Amino acid sequence: MTGPTAARALRLTVFVDEDDTWHRRPLYSEIVHRAHEAGLAGASVFRGIEGFGASSLIHTSRLLSLSENLPVAVVVVDTEERVRAFLPRLAELAGAGLVTLDEVEVVRFTEGAGEA
Repeated sequence: MTGPTAARALRLTVFVDEDDTWHRRPLYSEIVHRAHEAGLAGASVFRGIEGFGASSLIHTSRLLSLSENLPVAVVVVDTEERVRAFLPRLAELAGAGLVTLDEVEVVRFTEGAGEA
């Protein structure tokens, strides 16, 4: 029986607005495609239901709100070396939003890990 394995990694999170664009393409999509082209392990986009940033304007998905420009987070997890190598490609997207880096532990469950 094999069990879970753990490894250190780096999580890159980019916070942008849903309506932010790069050459008429959604900025979050451009970030995901650049991460894919760079060979990173994966990227996911999460749409927020409410939030605010540097503008101090609250964006919300509530029905009575006029704002539909919701917060979006693009999350990438890979080795520290690969994530840091990706940062210059991200920097090309001037004003790409708030970028955070967090050390994380990735747990992989191998086949047969739950068998008794």
